[in-house]
Amino acid sequence: MQLLQFFPNDLLVRIPALLIAITFHEYAHARMAYHWGDPTAKHQGRLTLNPLAHLDPIGLLMLLIVRFGWARPVPINPYNFRDRRKGLFWVSLAGPGMNLLLGLFSTFILVLLTLQGSGSLVRSIMWNLVIYNVFLAVFNIIPLPPLDGSKILTSVLPGRYLRFYYSIEPYGPFLLILLLVFGLLPVILIPISNIIINLFHYLAFLVMNF
Repeated sequence: MQLLQFFPNDLLVRIPALLIAITFHEYAHARMAYHWGDPTAKHQGRLTLNPLAHLDPIGLLMLLIVRFGWARPVPINPYNFRDRRKGLFWVSLAGPGMNLLLGLFSTFILVLLTLQGSGSLVRSIMWNLVIYNVFLAVFNIIPLPPLDGSKILTSVLPGRYLRFYYSIEPYGPFLLILLLVFGLLPVILIPISNIIINLFHYLAFLVMNF
């Protein structure tokens, strides 16, 4: 699978898929934080499936054009968690986890529509849902700040390694930019995403033909 190119006439199928992927990702963070005892996101109106509450206009535009962008981060206060390390782990994992679940669900719908010969527009939206959700999950699991993977890593690292990780943490965003500028980010994302998407399709066809 190759990264999609930017053509204005395909925004009809890309924008709904992207909005769903981003919205559910951020909602999952907010919901999990609330579950662990932190009401910060709820108090700021982020415990919602309304896309407008989560969008960053520039981040959305970047995602549409170059496949590298961002939504508004869900605010959390780890000191409110019943267990700080466990809470941080599950809250950070909730976003990528939600994207993988949506990607799997969308794959099942896509396979079902394909087998039924349904309209190409709906299939295109489902296909974009699979792509965006899987890519967002894989991208966010990279253990570099400010991505979710960095928080997952710090929540499980033994204390003796945290000091070293915190010392390189400020350079995380610059490393991400370098990966993007030198074309290394797709080298990381595409093979892993392909494996996941192929696995999802295999599971979907296996269930449909059971």
